[in-house]
Amino acid sequence: MRILVKGAGVAGLTVAWQLYRHGFDVTIHERAEKVGQGASGFAGGMLAPWCERESAEEPVLTLGRLAADWWEAALPGHVQRRGTLVVAGGRDAGELDRFARRTSGWEWLDEQAIAALEPNLAGRFRKALFFRQEAHLDPRKALSALTAGLEEARMRFLFGPGDGAAHHDRVVDCTGAARIGHVPNLRGVRGEMLRLETSDISLSRPVRLLHPRHPIYIVPRERNHFMVGATMIESDDAGPITARSLMELLNAAYALHPAFGEARLVDTGAGIRPAYPDNLPQVTEEGDTLHVNGLYRHGFLLAPAMAGEVARRLLAGHAQPERMAS
Repeated sequence: MRILVKGAGVAGLTVAWQLYRHGFDVTIHERAEKVGQGASGFAGGMLAPWCERESAEEPVLTLGRLAADWWEAALPGHVQRRGTLVVAGGRDAGELDRFARRTSGWEWLDEQAIAALEPNLAGRFRKALFFRQEAHLDPRKALSALTAGLEEARMRFLFGPGDGAAHHDRVVDCTGAARIGHVPNLRGVRGEMLRLETSDISLSRPVRLLHPRHPIYIVPRERNHFMVGATMIESDDAGPITARSLMELLNAAYALHPAFGEARLVDTGAGIRPAYPDNLPQVTEEGDTLHVNGLYRHGFLLAPAMAGEVARRLLAGHAQPERMAS
């Protein structure tokens, strides 16, 4: 069966990879000039279903808990299984208790344990939550590696206008935010991030800093780079990061550690994450097209589960609408 996958973000590439593994003849069409130019390239890459449960429904945990295994099988060596550290400043210590009540899979750490886990945070926080089972990856490297793997397997990539859908048996539309305005109830949620460079601090894993108004996460990258994110603004404005958001993210990073005050700002970005009212993804059918959409802020976490659902439907020879919910 010849399948056309529309969209080469995290949803499209994971679907294409899953279908390739099941023996389908796959073509990927991306309207941009290259892979990774949408919201997927600005993602944090945190495979953190237990942490995300704090503000998400149960399906995010049940569908996302095997994501790290999927990514490790697809891209050996790309997944860092070092857990997630969650901290809060002295005045916001109550946020840790609230976070703990809404999540599972954590263990409490005292000052000594925090210092053993992240030496550069020694003495800065009295207690923390550690989610040992969680993982992370570098989204841009992961997208590039999936693309290279699909090209090596002789799956075809098409870029620019047009898609050749008439020459394929089925279409899987993974164009995300491009469908806003065409799909009922699909809305845009703007996420902004920045990337800092400094050799004055080292982190081994994602760190979430809780705050009543401006919670952030900081994810270590290679070459002394750190991804800092992310805002969640109910808007489909895809313009550059705002001054307000830039200041909030920088202030929060400085609150985690003053060394970030001297870091170099090497990159900023904003992306529109498509979301349904319940912030859960859907796989739906329209004629010969399957639509995968609504990944919200859980792209790398839930894309493998969505790809598996698409493969199951195509292998079964039918595609009935189904909502990814409990």
